[in-house]
Amino acid sequence: MEAVKKHYFSDMGVMLGRSMRHIFRSWDTIITVTIMPIAFMLLFVYVFGGAIQTGTDNYVNYLLPGILLIAIASGISYTAYRLFIDVQRGIFERFHSMPIARSTMLWGHVISSLVSNAISVVVIILVALLMGFRSSAGLLPWLAVAGILMLFTLALTWVAAIAGLSAKSVDGASAFSYPIIFLPFISSAFVPTDSMPRVVRAFADNQPVTSIVEAIRSLLSGQPVGNDIWVALAWCVGIMLVAYVFAMRAYKKRV
Repeated sequence: MEAVKKHYFSDMGVMLGRSMRHIFRSWDTIITVTIMPIAFMLLFVYVFGGAIQTGTDNYVNYLLPGILLIAIASGISYTAYRLFIDVQRGIFERFHSMPIARSTMLWGHVISSLVSNAISVVVIILVALLMGFRSSAGLLPWLAVAGILMLFTLALTWVAAIAGLSAKSVDGASAFSYPIIFLPFISSAFVPTDSMPRVVRAFADNQPVTSIVEAIRSLLSGQPVGNDIWVALAWCVGIMLVAYVFAMRAYKKRV
């Protein structure tokens, strides 16, 4: 036990390296996670952008926060898939027979999700810059944006862990992400909620994506953030804590 505790972080590093190798060997996953949000961004900016009234001359500035959330929501579905495959193939049982900390196997998937989604976010921002995205934000607002995106990724990754550990099939492990990917479309990510019907607007204004998008948008544009950032943080932290508890229960029960 002492040896396990002593080498906890080195064990986690091994598990992280294993997960990252799986990701980089699966180029179809990388392409899907990165290309799909970029395709959405190109479509909405160059095809629909001229017909969408957002009160800003640079639609890509308005659109980018929602695209980043879609990219993260798409990326975490593969975390659920890889967890499901590890469980089905008995990989966890093999590692349990070794003198390593058991939780590092799960944390390896979680941290690899953070790293891979961070790479996708950086690539999408670079493409947005080529499309005309500009930000007047300084270093601290950018760090705040990075922190919000990190919390959002962690929250969804623990939700993905529940799906990956509890699903009965591969399709079930990744199907949970579809509603999450769809949420930005019923928010202020693409158009202001003022233009929506009353019932739809009520839902859009009070779901987590809208507050997160508005907080990121205000930070990147150098505008006052107001209460949006606190609502966004509350949603992210709340979802993360609840999902973590249920994910650990599912982990202990399954393996």
